[in-house]
Amino acid sequence: MGDIDITQALSKLQAMAAAAQGQAPLQPASNGSADFSKLLQSAVDKVNASEQQADKLIDGFEKGENTNLTEVMIALQKARLSFQAMLEVRNKLVGAYQDIMNMQI
Repeated sequence: MGDIDITQALSKLQAMAAAAQGQAPLQPASNGSADFSKLLQSAVDKVNASEQQADKLIDGFEKGENTNLTEVMIALQKARLSFQAMLEVRNKLVGAYQDIMNMQI
């Protein structure tokens, strides 16, 4: 099995995901790797947007507007899954930070 450059693989996956969603991919930082803070902020913004979209659909359904219950439930599940994924990423980052802090020099 050959060596895999994780940064390159991650940037390719992000570019494909952005292309699938019809968005422009994030531009890499000057050193060739993606800016971590921008990636994290983008992910948080996407989770927030999915939750706001679900809230809009819920409000529309409660008010009796032309909103399908199926659309509401799907939006709720998307928001829930994206939030859970963000929590898992956060937990992994906290675990990695704790591992680094526990290393002996």
